[in-house]
Amino acid sequence: MIGRIRGNLLDKQAPQLLIDVQGIGYEVQVSLNTFFNLPDINQPVSLHTHLVVREDAQLLYGFGDDSERQLFRALIKISGVGPKLALAILSGMTAQDFVVCVQNNDSATLVRLPGVGKKTAERLVVEMRDRLDNWSAATDANGTMPSQVTGKTAIVEAEHALVSLGYKAQDATRMVAAHVVQGEELLPSEELIRLALKSAVKK
Repeated sequence: MIGRIRGNLLDKQAPQLLIDVQGIGYEVQVSLNTFFNLPDINQPVSLHTHLVVREDAQLLYGFGDDSERQLFRALIKISGVGPKLALAILSGMTAQDFVVCVQNNDSATLVRLPGVGKKTAERLVVEMRDRLDNWSAATDANGTMPSQVTGKTAIVEAEHALVSLGYKAQDATRMVAAHVVQGEELLPSEELIRLALKSAVKK
């Protein structure tokens, strides 16, 4: 099991990173909450990781702190929740918000996340309640790294990230477009993603 990775951040296209570790490039998938707090390209990065081994692939998932990784591991133990859906949940809301949903039996908010149906949301609320007893949510990180991409590329990156989380392409386009104001400076891709996800959960 690969539990931690430290190296040079070569590329980041949400939700996937490419990290150079002594000449070997590791592809790592991360939640958007982790993605928002990454350093700039060509800067050192260190992530807690979880390796998923399948018959057709070996997938490495990265997390900004061990608390998020613990929640990811708890989620994939729930029936019907695989790594992709767990990452989508951790991208659609903060760990703290998820805990609040579970504690308040708020399955309605969870249903708004991509890939989470009514039955899955109800199962998450019931089964995660006990699992969270010994889990301490990490403090929200302050601030986000500014995007180095501007113009239409930021829109494309934001839409791509939302599609990778499970949203339909047309929905991703609509969600991002809602936060693009004509005549005003375009927001960085990270901020477009954040706003789109926030609006989706609040509806």
